[in-house]
Amino acid sequence: QVQLVESGGGLVQAGGSLRLSCAASGRTGRDYAMGWFRQAPGKEREFVAAIRWLSGNTYYADSVKGRFTISRDNAKNTLYLQMNSLNTEDTAVYYCAARPPSSSGSYYSQTEYVHWGQGTQVTVSS
Repeated sequence: QVQLVESGGGLVQAGGSLRLSCAASGRTGRDYAMGWFRQAPGKEREFVAAIRWLSGNTYYADSVKGRFTISRDNAKNTLYLQMNSLNTEDTAVYYCAARPPSSSGSYYSQTEYVHWGQGTQVTVSS
């Protein structure tokens, strides 16, 4: 079983920054991939970023490329999402998710992620 706990959400003004964290515990093997997704009010949940834990290869949605950075700390078993130049369209609940090594589909697809955190709210004010 894998447990994921997000933190770091909050209220920030447009143009500001936030860093989200996701603490992973349980059977999180080093060959997992980890991702961030978000869901805005009235919208479908969408991919934000992902990272392959072993290689460190990263993947980003076009809407956040150049503004957000995904990273991980192996020693702490923690995933991060540094969000800069935030705008009101970034307002959403952000979820951390884990993709097992048995998955062969796209890193961008939420159906490949089987473990999910409870989410953390990010609100960007204008």
